[in-house]
Amino acid sequence: MEPVNALAAKCGGVLSSRQIQAMADAGQIRLAAPLAHGQIQPASLDLRLGPKAYRVRASFLPGKRRSVDELLCALKYDEMSLEGGGAVLERGCFYVVPLLESLVLGDAVLGAANPKSSTGRLDIFTRLITDRGDRFDEVAPGYHGPLYAEVSPRSFSVRVRTGTRLNQLRFRAHAQSDSQGGTLGDAALAELHRTSPLVDGPLNLRDGVVLRVALDADAFGGIIGYRAQKHTDVIDVDRIGAYRIDDYWERLPARDGRLILDPGDFYILASHERLAIPPDLAAEMAPMDAAIGEFRVHYAGFFDPGFGAGPDGQPGARAVLEVRSREVPFILEDGQFIGRLVYERMAETPESLYGQSGVSNYQGQGLKLSKHFMAD
Repeated sequence: MEPVNALAAKCGGVLSSRQIQAMADAGQIRLAAPLAHGQIQPASLDLRLGPKAYRVRASFLPGKRRSVDELLCALKYDEMSLEGGGAVLERGCFYVVPLLESLVLGDAVLGAANPKSSTGRLDIFTRLITDRGDRFDEVAPGYHGPLYAEVSPRSFSVRVRTGTRLNQLRFRAHAQSDSQGGTLGDAALAELHRTSPLVDGPLNLRDGVVLRVALDADAFGGIIGYRAQKHTDVIDVDRIGAYRIDDYWERLPARDGRLILDPGDFYILASHERLAIPPDLAAEMAPMDAAIGEFRVHYAGFFDPGFGAGPDGQPGARAVLEVRSREVPFILEDGQFIGRLVYERMAETPESLYGQSGVSNYQGQGLKLSKHFMAD
């Protein structure tokens, strides 16, 4: 296959699963342990925690002149093993964990990271850090070095272990002729929607597709969302379908199409629209839009090609929204704008789309908690 750098110069875009595998085969993605089943997604690579975690005093960035190890020597005050049964990461504390993956990127490829969907729905705040990096969740073109995850559980204490996957990395190749970075403008989205619907209702555009929150009594059988309880047992991140919803979440009944967000509380809500991501595109939810409101929505912002597409290709899955109000109470009303999807071109259409690989937990979802909770 053609080297990724040469391919980037021609077409650019988000790299597919086949291209990510080629990067691993070529040594551009270096692995301290063999790739696990399902680790490569249609448009991203799941990143795995290594064997040690370091508790640190505060979040940090190394800046242009330092490595993460240099700062860990000064800032860490506890070290724990994640091998075997793993360890508990306490709610409200900060940890830095070296990952099992490292990178040797070419000059035309960069990386962008986000929490996995299940991580965001558990309110685990995680960000990627690189040596000599001055921005979270970004890997500069040409980066050679290790990767680290900053992890801070916000609502629940969690148990993790070596190999646990909390965040994912998307690779972007920039073509020499692509000054826009592959992002689709509103005119292109409107044209695409006419032939391949992006949502199941009216298309609202504002530098991307704007989504509305669903708070109507009929939307989900009378329950319009969940609010995280403040004092719960530990959640083992690698146990699937093991926990009762009511032991960790307060169910929120519909009340006149309104919901008051309490500052600092964490909510799971859903979009009014059903989505379908076309096979040749990927999408990302903007984490916050000050013009929409003083809250953050969707910590886990990647949508893979094929997400939401029903058997007929029509939009069939809602966006689940991970919402936290900032410093003031905020009233949400049914149908209010709450988030914005930005679309990017794929460098090539993935061989297997989201929902076709057997490891996709949220295809066709409505209002859905993370995969760790038992279905009602």
